[in-house]
Amino acid sequence: MNEPKNKNIKQTMARDDRPREKAMDKGFEALSVAELLAVIIGSGTPGENVVDLCQRLLHEHDNKLYLVARRSFRDLMRNFKGIGEVKAVQILAALELARRYQTEEFGQRPTINDSKAAYQYLRNGLDHLDHEEIHILLLNRAHQVIGRERISSGGTAMTVGDVKMILKPAIEQMADSLILSHNHPSDNPRPSDSDNDLTKRVKQACQVMGIQLMDHIVVCRGNLYYSYADHGKL
Repeated sequence: MNEPKNKNIKQTMARDDRPREKAMDKGFEALSVAELLAVIIGSGTPGENVVDLCQRLLHEHDNKLYLVARRSFRDLMRNFKGIGEVKAVQILAALELARRYQTEEFGQRPTINDSKAAYQYLRNGLDHLDHEEIHILLLNRAHQVIGRERISSGGTAMTVGDVKMILKPAIEQMADSLILSHNHPSDNPRPSDSDNDLTKRVKQACQVMGIQLMDHIVVCRGNLYYSYADHGKL
């Protein structure tokens, strides 16, 4: 039995349907998500052209890029036929680049005056994760962001918050206030008893050090979040 040959995209698709040529002729906005991924990874596999490969990858993730982003490159290689080390790294690098691009839109010194602005800033780097992490935003007197720190990384249900580790970067960078945050991979923004306990302990420590705890944001996907400040729990 003969081995399947590589499906050359130039042989199986009209020029107007090839992602690279389509982008040059009509602009990247004319491409589907699968076609954009196809441009990035470049080639398919024996028996499957690159667009079909990307469509299969997306289909197996419910057509959600955030689910692809939650994979490690080893996980992609292990679970998806046709995706080797190079293709896996290319895909995840492209998704990371997209997240960083979104962050740049805020400028170098974004100002955080409400919970919505805090959530929009914090979601990049938190809402795609399949495990919990604690991050803090450090702010100056004008409520401009002067730093962001990842404090801890845990499991799917919780991560440990060490109050000393939370305050350490705030003291070192002479922050006037901070915003505590962590994500819920379940996408249920309701805070747990341990979340409430951490908020109470951090607030008490901040008061001792003369630092304002502006908020504690529980980050989820789909513009879902919980703000302790908005609910009057600070």
